[in-house]
Amino acid sequence: MTPYLHRVWIGLGALAGLLAVGLSAWSAHGASAEQRPLLDSALTLQGWHALALLAVGLWAERRPGLLPHLAGAAFVLGMLGFCGGLYWHVFTGVSAGRIAPFGGTTLMLGWAFLLVSAIRR
Repeated sequence: MTPYLHRVWIGLGALAGLLAVGLSAWSAHGASAEQRPLLDSALTLQGWHALALLAVGLWAERRPGLLPHLAGAAFVLGMLGFCGGLYWHVFTGVSAGRIAPFGGTTLMLGWAFLLVSAIRR
């Protein structure tokens, strides 16, 4: 494992948090009433998983092995799929199809990887 990979998760978590705050401000001031429910869902999940990536980065630094990094990768891919699919729908008016459900499942997989990493010796 790359000795500095934990910093990638922290950096991506910070970027996801930054984008979530910016998009939240836009949502509050520029989104239509019909766009807000999808945006709220995407922003909530993005904000929580930005924090989860920060935690994974800290955990991966202290806990050797592949599982924390699998959790980080799943969180990134899941945010791209779930949040990205919803943002795509809001900004283009076109459904992203099965991308959002795939992203949500990938987010759950990330939590499962993190759980197993925590309880494993």
